[in-house]
Amino acid sequence: MSNPLVDMQKPDVIFCIGTNMTECHPVAATGLKKAIAQGAKLIVADPRRIGLAELSHLYLPLRVGSDTALLLGMAHVIAREGLINEDFIQNRTTGFDDFFEHISQWTPEWAESITGVPAKDIETAAMWYGAADKGAIYYTLGITEHICGVENVQSLCNLALMTGHVGREGTGINPMRGQNNIQGAGDTGALPNNYPGFQSVTDPIHQEKFKHAYGKEIDNEKGITKVTALDLCGDSIHAMLIDGENTLISDPDREHCEHALRSLKHLVVIDIFLTETAELADVILPATAWGETDGVCTNTERRVQRMRAAVPPPGVAKPDWWIISQIAQRLEVNGFDYSTPKEIFNELCELSPIYAGLDWDRIDKGEYQWPVPHKDHPGTPMLHEDSFINGKGIFSTVNYRDPAETISHDFPVWLTTGRRLQSYHTRTQTGRSQGIDYLLPEESLEVNPNDLKKWNLTDGEWCRMSSARGTIEIKVKATDRSPRGTVFASFSFSDVPVNVLTGSGYDPITQTAELKVCPVKIEPL
Repeated sequence: MSNPLVDMQKPDVIFCIGTNMTECHPVAATGLKKAIAQGAKLIVADPRRIGLAELSHLYLPLRVGSDTALLLGMAHVIAREGLINEDFIQNRTTGFDDFFEHISQWTPEWAESITGVPAKDIETAAMWYGAADKGAIYYTLGITEHICGVENVQSLCNLALMTGHVGREGTGINPMRGQNNIQGAGDTGALPNNYPGFQSVTDPIHQEKFKHAYGKEIDNEKGITKVTALDLCGDSIHAMLIDGENTLISDPDREHCEHALRSLKHLVVIDIFLTETAELADVILPATAWGETDGVCTNTERRVQRMRAAVPPPGVAKPDWWIISQIAQRLEVNGFDYSTPKEIFNELCELSPIYAGLDWDRIDKGEYQWPVPHKDHPGTPMLHEDSFINGKGIFSTVNYRDPAETISHDFPVWLTTGRRLQSYHTRTQTGRSQGIDYLLPEESLEVNPNDLKKWNLTDGEWCRMSSARGTIEIKVKATDRSPRGTVFASFSFSDVPVNVLTGSGYDPITQTAELKVCPVKIEPL
């Protein structure tokens, strides 16, 4: 996230795409509401008429999976109308000439034929964003959970580079993280291609650094993603440890996922509750919850925050770091003899340049946004003010491509999935709260009222929904939120396992599943 959350109140134009912010990030969304009250224009692009769309000055109801086409059409208009920031492009970017020639073919009329959004609205969105003094982009999983997720993000970066809407107050490319400390997990090296601090495992300088730090030879090859790991279960992978994730509910293609986990000779799960995934485990190790844990987390705006235990853990529950350390010691792996979280955090700061100016004692007294390169540095609320990490911002010449699966005679309806305000993720915690369960006791399928009659469905009754991977039964809810031909459901409820249906494709670079697009067939029971 290039700008701090407080900047959400400062743009002239805000472009939200693929983000149901008022439900998935309701606290942060208050800043957006303040900006609107102060006169900012809000553009919202989403297949569903979400609550954010009701606040918008311009709503772009694009077809699921067509984000790249929309963004190419906007880039075309910005270039055609001369709304580019020539000084910024010349001084801070590279590859613009090729990009400028490339986008000449992607007209708003062409974009309309793909997205279903009127060309005049695409033009308006582009001109508002391009002409703004401060234009900001916000996105979440609605952009990334596609086979073209990387290209979608690159397309958003192209818009910011064209207009110079980056590196200044009230601008930026701002992904809103889906879960607490997801940013921190990446920071500490929970990625197959990076050491802590996003230091590439294939860089010889980084390899030598960590070899020296750990006093041993280390694997210099990139690791594998979870998608690959599940594919290899029962083949070359026979044991797995899953820490704090309800994989069976959150992952696509549930039948494949369950088969993979059952193929293991040994499955260990670390969690705070007996989740659906934990029920498959040979060993379950009870962890402490957030209010029982001392440590550090890093939130969506790169803010490094101290966590302090409020209550003692129940029973034999232990912090995750302690459990992992003990496993490593029993496997006779050197370097895991930690006794406090302070030792672990200080090691991270010593090895990661973005944390170099921090340590446990400093973070105990305040919060800082990385990078913090030295001890006297105050932190970096805004990225890219004077330069980019590689010197120049790179324009990407991307093309539009259809989702992995498109609607057909057998599966004529678009299904898109996501989260709801009341039930967080897989309901490991919220599903055990009577108050929250009262607000949303069950999952339902959002269907446009015009489609109900066409498909012989009844509001409040059950239907059968099938994809190329499986079939589920789900209650129907009539709502204008869903456009005709598109339905929506969350994946949160284990008794309505929506991810039985999903899993048609993955982004080739990140291996992120295309959870936002799944052709289905819907029949009355």
